[in-house]
Amino acid sequence: MTYQVLIIEDDFRVADINRQFIEQAEGFAVAAICHTAADALKFLERQSQLPDLVLLDAYIPDVNGLELLWELRRRFRAMDIVMVTAAREVETIQEALRGGVFDYLIKPIESARMTQMLRRFREERSLLSQHVELEQALLDRTLIRGESATAEGVRLPKGIDPLTLERIRKGLELLGPSQTASSLAQQTGVSRSTARRYLEFMVAQDAVLAELDYGDVGRPERRYSLVAAGS
Repeated sequence: MTYQVLIIEDDFRVADINRQFIEQAEGFAVAAICHTAADALKFLERQSQLPDLVLLDAYIPDVNGLELLWELRRRFRAMDIVMVTAAREVETIQEALRGGVFDYLIKPIESARMTQMLRRFREERSLLSQHVELEQALLDRTLIRGESATAEGVRLPKGIDPLTLERIRKGLELLGPSQTASSLAQQTGVSRSTARRYLEFMVAQDAVLAELDYGDVGRPERRYSLVAAGS
């Protein structure tokens, strides 16, 4: 099966680079490249079969990319959306996560990171097409993408929800290393105590490293960083 990808990107050079990434990936093809929100919406309205995936920039000339994200979510729910943007602001990332983006790639995009996202997309779509229902263990191993939840045989303890776990992991990935439970809570929309509980679970699973930051005054603060793959 070939998955169709719509690229929404106002920069012609970047759009062409993303097109090359897509065309080089197994099982993917570019359905169209649109440089404005108006063109993207017109294209989608004409389609009898929607694209499977949208690569969306947060900076579009005729509309804020996040506004377009919500419009796409409202009108074309069957598509997955990946933000591909230079926007690094926590507020932008947080809203994108709330909008249910499949992934968030910060420009300039490395080929390996794009390939990783596409491979994960293909694997998840393939799994879903083969099942009518999913058991929790298979869901945890395959769709919930944190390393602590995907390792074969790992069974999540009571009180650890796989979707929240992935939300925390993705927030930590996007914010970068050395985050506190408070910063993760603000980023992901959960309470500080919930963020701390999930972070400590990931520490126990060796997926996250915790270090004490003594600072200048006051009590030391625990800071968390994702463990690099293969470490």
